[in-house]
Amino acid sequence: MSVWALGLNHHTAPLDLRGRFAYAIDQIEPTLRGLRASLARHPEAALLSTCNRTEIYCAGDHSDLTHTLEWMAHSGGVSTELLRAHSYTLQGDQAARHAFRVASGLDSMVLGEPQILGQMKDAMRAAEGAGAMGTTLHQLFQRSFAVAKEVRTSTEIGAHSISMAAAAVRLAGQLFEDLSDIRVLFVGAGEMIDLAATHFAAKTPKAMAIANRTLERGEKLASRFGAEVMRLGDLPSRLHEFDAVISCTASTLPIIGLGAVERALKLRKHRPIFMVDLAVPRDIEPEVKDLPDVYLYTVDDLAHVVQTGKDSRQAAVAQAEVIIDAGVQNFMHWLGQRGSVPLIQQINAQADSWRAMEIVRAKKLLAKGESIDAVLEALSRGLTQKMLHGTLAELHAGDAQSREATAHTVSKLFLRGQLPKEHKER
Repeated sequence: MSVWALGLNHHTAPLDLRGRFAYAIDQIEPTLRGLRASLARHPEAALLSTCNRTEIYCAGDHSDLTHTLEWMAHSGGVSTELLRAHSYTLQGDQAARHAFRVASGLDSMVLGEPQILGQMKDAMRAAEGAGAMGTTLHQLFQRSFAVAKEVRTSTEIGAHSISMAAAAVRLAGQLFEDLSDIRVLFVGAGEMIDLAATHFAAKTPKAMAIANRTLERGEKLASRFGAEVMRLGDLPSRLHEFDAVISCTASTLPIIGLGAVERALKLRKHRPIFMVDLAVPRDIEPEVKDLPDVYLYTVDDLAHVVQTGKDSRQAAVAQAEVIIDAGVQNFMHWLGQRGSVPLIQQINAQADSWRAMEIVRAKKLLAKGESIDAVLEALSRGLTQKMLHGTLAELHAGDAQSREATAHTVSKLFLRGQLPKEHKER
């Protein structure tokens, strides 16, 4: 059993390419089923998809990796060569180390950000729902959670980290002199919008509104901030009312188009609009960025802002890496032991078979009137002979060198480390 990972992230792939491989949480289970159905051996598999990364973790034959790359490229509508150029493949301890670093926030755009841990737990639950989570991947994910917890409690990796939401507020503050004078529209009602609304609410803007496809969920979020709630379908006609627009939905297509923004600018008499698109794939058409009086930022644009203070946390990163290294070693040791499980099962099955045979033989002897002492003697002798037959045969087989190696192994197994008599006499 081997563990491997295939993925692309903000380090290796541009935003639009990542968008082709972004999966909403309700898409993960059917996607995993499709992947496993395409593989002959149906390996354990889990799919992690966020705005920064899409990664497939598998436990099974590493030869499935090439097929998975081809399958993933086809599902994203790109060539295998293009995906290979922007992706990474990791095996064994490197795959485990990567999973632990991701869970700990060391591979995130925001160093030490905590959201990724919840996203990995969601990925694990989705894999369980798809019937794709086996013992090996379960151990990998559970150990990654434990390592992440130790990193967060034992180091300062998350101290003073700037989230995407906080970075959006910082950029808005550079454009508008006073954030309390602006009207802010949030598109979506997920975790990222929740964070963004929390940060903007702290600046007490003039007005806040939540536009969401489902009014019930939008109302629940809006009630926390005293914000207005509106239907997503009303967004184009009301876009001009807002100075700042923060969007993050699970839509596979842009929901704020170039034409809608052009009309909004005209109604605003070209007063600037600050826009942040935190979605992958994009919520706002990229051409909007070229319009005058529009300041549009994507998740990749915000990456430069969140790097502030990263150097001061390098000591914490070094401490975290030590914790991760220990976690990797423990996982690989466990994985190595798992390789012996089939042999152990076969040995137990063989021993049970011998025991059953001798019990049947003993019962027959008792039925014939043999004494209990004689039956017990025959039973113990029969078991001993069956257990030692193969070992004694190996001790007499092969050349002198192989017999000596066998003798050392047998002494460890049966003599508790004592050397055979012939070796003591040398």
